[in-house]
Amino acid sequence: MSMLAELVELVIGVDTHADTHTAALVVATNGALLATITVSADADGYAELVELAEQHGGLRAWAVEGAGGYGAGLARHLGDAEEMVLELDRPARPARRGGRKSDVIDAERAARDALARTRLAAPKTGPERAALAALLTARRSAVAAATTAARQLRALVITAPESVRARFRGHTTGGMIEIAAKARPGTATADVEIFTVLTALRALARRIRALDTEARDHERALRAIVRSWRPDLLDLCGVGPIVAAVVLTAWSHPGRVRSDAAFAMLAGAAPIPASSGKTVRHRLNRAGNRQLNRALHNIALSRLRHDPDTRAYAERRRAEGKTDREIKRCLKRYIARQLHRQLENTSTPAKSALAAA
Repeated sequence: MSMLAELVELVIGVDTHADTHTAALVVATNGALLATITVSADADGYAELVELAEQHGGLRAWAVEGAGGYGAGLARHLGDAEEMVLELDRPARPARRGGRKSDVIDAERAARDALARTRLAAPKTGPERAALAALLTARRSAVAAATTAARQLRALVITAPESVRARFRGHTTGGMIEIAAKARPGTATADVEIFTVLTALRALARRIRALDTEARDHERALRAIVRSWRPDLLDLCGVGPIVAAVVLTAWSHPGRVRSDAAFAMLAGAAPIPASSGKTVRHRLNRAGNRQLNRALHNIALSRLRHDPDTRAYAERRRAEGKTDREIKRCLKRYIARQLHRQLENTSTPAKSALAAA
């Protein structure tokens, strides 16, 4: 009997979409299909799903595909009702025979997939986590748009007439943005090309400034939420408000990530065996949450520059024949351990990331 079958009598698999959700009720002990239903993806539809589950009684669990996407509303509704909700991050998709594919089949497969798993994952929850995720998305978009606009500005300067290029020659990108923002194109009757290029450069520069201001506003909001929720993270070396926000959105709440090893795997920082013959080594993990992996990477880089213990550790491992890339991989694994212990236990500060080195 699977782990989930020992806890509940009924598993409801849900295949989520933007406008509708399809659910399949499966008996946990023998896998028998009891009922299926398709409802609208709104409060009335969620209530209809719960009502159908209550008609069959018994302890139940909900296996929701995409609990962080199309199924976020349903997961939130079920969480408020204190239902047991499981998130299927990447359900196994068996080969289709004869092109068989439907929402009902996917919902039933979700329930059976949850029953087959030995480890169950809870969806991310909490208003603070949701607020941080929204701010991170908005800030990431603003930074990306500002970077794109800056590239466009530099490209436009390169192809501009010489009288325009002369104004920007020898300046950094920041200096070019300042000059372009203050440009005065004059009148369109003077030279249509110069007038148009200067107008476009000024528009790009002002767009970049506005996006930079927006990104800074989002960062201040992120800092305020992190300070009110988990200020202890900001005391760790190399952890700023943006890195802390990324870590918190991935972690979500106590107990969701069962161990520091699981947290490292989530971050793509767990060592992957890559041994062959007499060579025994590990390689970088290219899976997992890449935003969280990047956050750990930024912490490692910061500590390699400013933390004496980390620099001493790097020198010792370098003397053992480790490459800089392998050293950073090890550091990220230790940092994942420290962060997980800090997040799960706020009563005492976590030990140094190198404590187990």
